[in-house]
Amino acid sequence: MMELNGAPADPEAVKALALVNYGHFTSMRVDDQRVRGLALHLKRLQRDCRTVFAAELDMDRVREYVRRVVIGQDGSFVVRVSIFDPALDMGHPSAPATPHVLVTSRPTGQLPMPPMRVKAVPYVRDVPAVKHLGLFGALHARRAAQLDGFDDALFYGPDELISEGGTWNVGFIDNDGTVIWPKAEVLPGVTMALLQQHPHVVTHVTQEAAYGMRAAFATNTSIGVRAISAIDSTQFPTEHPALAALRDAYLAAPGDLV
Repeated sequence: MMELNGAPADPEAVKALALVNYGHFTSMRVDDQRVRGLALHLKRLQRDCRTVFAAELDMDRVREYVRRVVIGQDGSFVVRVSIFDPALDMGHPSAPATPHVLVTSRPTGQLPMPPMRVKAVPYVRDVPAVKHLGLFGALHARRAAQLDGFDDALFYGPDELISEGGTWNVGFIDNDGTVIWPKAEVLPGVTMALLQQHPHVVTHVTQEAAYGMRAAFATNTSIGVRAISAIDSTQFPTEHPALAALRDAYLAAPGDLV
């Protein structure tokens, strides 16, 4: 399903996403009409719209557009809300913007998802704190990692500090069972924020330190808490009491009705 500003999407307007690709979005997993961290998703859209367009979003209107797509769909699926202005062009992105709201939905898998193997690669996303439409670099890194036999790419910066995956946050469990989140320029993920309501530490994690962790995991709205079974050639167990506790806490979150 795809609606633009609450009506069937006009292909002429939507083509700006392909030709200009300037904007931002959030994706939210819907389970039985409920979204975990719904308020955080809406705050992200509002915050990023100010950064990307210097404009305010009518959040009641956005929520109504999302509700239109969610109502009538059963089970689990992902709704993506993309904010862009079809009138902006590449030559004048500084023109005053009128943000449009595109809402789409797609199927999603059952939780928990199987463990994945990742390859550490040097990469820093543009404007890391914004969930923007510019995914080329992240997807190119993912493609290269998959061609090397991995499932995805894990990024580290020029300082060799681990940051995040292309579309997910990364966390670790150290030898004491403490949950560690890397201190770096990363997208503040909604799932990560929900999990950080539980005891944890935020600190720098070098590649060497990552290899020495007891366990590792990825998080985002689609995958929940997904175990990482390997980083490069270093293997990790896919079961750990702290990892199980995080997974259970996420699955137990009731979510909010859209």
